[in-house]
Amino acid sequence: MNTENTESENQIEEKPQYPCLCALIRKVGRSLTRKYGDSLKSSGLKVTQYSLLANIIRNPNVTVSDLAGLLVMDQSTLTRNLQVLVKMGYVYLEPDMTDNRIKKIHVSDNGISKMDEARPLWEKIQLEMEQNLGAQNVERIIANLARMVE
Repeated sequence: MNTENTESENQIEEKPQYPCLCALIRKVGRSLTRKYGDSLKSSGLKVTQYSLLANIIRNPNVTVSDLAGLLVMDQSTLTRNLQVLVKMGYVYLEPDMTDNRIKKIHVSDNGISKMDEARPLWEKIQLEMEQNLGAQNVERIIANLARMVE
């Protein structure tokens, strides 16, 4: 049996041992989702619903496909989440005039009102997070995470 380590095995052993980034980021994501969810609770919106509404408002006439791309989501998952907002009366889907297979997403007046109610709650928890972490740290975190989704 050969007991000598190959050069590549030695290189692996010499690298620093970090926690699994995927597991850590998922854990942080669950924690943040809980905090933001608790903050938004009185509005009746869940974090996912708030995020969808905010993104639809920022991207008027966005299609389901384009929004899925923006959010790095499967189109089928996005469609399921959108159906909840449709049932709540906050958004509606409209076929594109040139291609009925393409659906454009619009926010209803009720959706705008709901966002007006929820936005101050989101702003409050966002400010709390900035105060806890420090503005420069938040900027670095955002920059680093943004690079990861490019």
